[in-house]
Amino acid sequence: MKLSARDAARYFARPDPDKTGILIYGADAMRVALKRQELIAALIGPQGEEEMRLTRINGADLRKDAALLSDAIKAQGFFPGPRVAFLEEATDGLAKTVEAALTDWQPGDAQVVVTAGQLTARSALRKLFEGHPNAYAVGLYNDPPGRDEIEAELKRAGLPGLDGEAMKDILALSRELDPGDFRQTVEKLALYCHGQTRPVSSADVAAVAPALTEAVVDDVLNVVAEGRAGEIGPVMARLKAQGVQPVTLCIQATRHFRALHAAASDPGGAAAGIARLRPPIYGPRRDRMQRQASDWGMHKLETALEVLTDTDLKLRSANQTAPAMALVERSMIRLAMLARR
Repeated sequence: MKLSARDAARYFARPDPDKTGILIYGADAMRVALKRQELIAALIGPQGEEEMRLTRINGADLRKDAALLSDAIKAQGFFPGPRVAFLEEATDGLAKTVEAALTDWQPGDAQVVVTAGQLTARSALRKLFEGHPNAYAVGLYNDPPGRDEIEAELKRAGLPGLDGEAMKDILALSRELDPGDFRQTVEKLALYCHGQTRPVSSADVAAVAPALTEAVVDDVLNVVAEGRAGEIGPVMARLKAQGVQPVTLCIQATRHFRALHAAASDPGGAAAGIARLRPPIYGPRRDRMQRQASDWGMHKLETALEVLTDTDLKLRSANQTAPAMALVERSMIRLAMLARR
């Protein structure tokens, strides 16, 4: 039988121990592995592997010895409880071997969990599980998780309640990160907020979210965008001492001001524009950029982008003789003065 994405999410959390087995397939190996781990843990419990109620079989080993899966299904362990025979990296070439094992399956035998890569609709392995009256087939695709899945992940991590802004940030993170990185971020957030009685805030999420830009470059960009021209010299000296290249700084500045321009020109206002930016921006940095976009306005930001484009062309010109960092610093001062108008 084929499980839909919604039904599959519920089944992974509470699988039926009386089923013969399940096939989990998909192009993203991490998504498949995470769901397989969740399913097996729900079937045999946290101590199942220690109690030797889980038998792992690699597809390559099964090709060499076709009896491995059938033996694992029938084997009785020392510890009582449900058992799982887990076959990983299965291919269509093993469909007949798996079919023979499923045919011999009886109530009380180990449940069969099979994982595979991307399978087409004509796949023999996929047809086997989709056509079996007591087994399931689940295809995992590279779609962002739904809100139900995210809330289940937060609950599993033991997080307290999230306020509205923090939940928005978590939803944005789930769309930008791959499943493994997202789960690690949620676990990191749970540790960060351990013992906390107040709801998780947007600032908490920002504290543990993966760094998407260099903080040292952000310092000068904020100084410029907020019109603090007097602070540019010391910050630029620090950037130069840390080895930041002028072209890199110009590219980062252009990216920053493009983001501000997109936010300022959004029909729904700067807040709506910031919320639509990708990669997403979190916590205090989001509020800061929102203020910057509102203060600058769309037309001044267009002028700023012209200044940065002109600077970038000069940096890349073969005829340029002026010191590159001095050119960038002069542009930053011009932008900071423009912000005051």
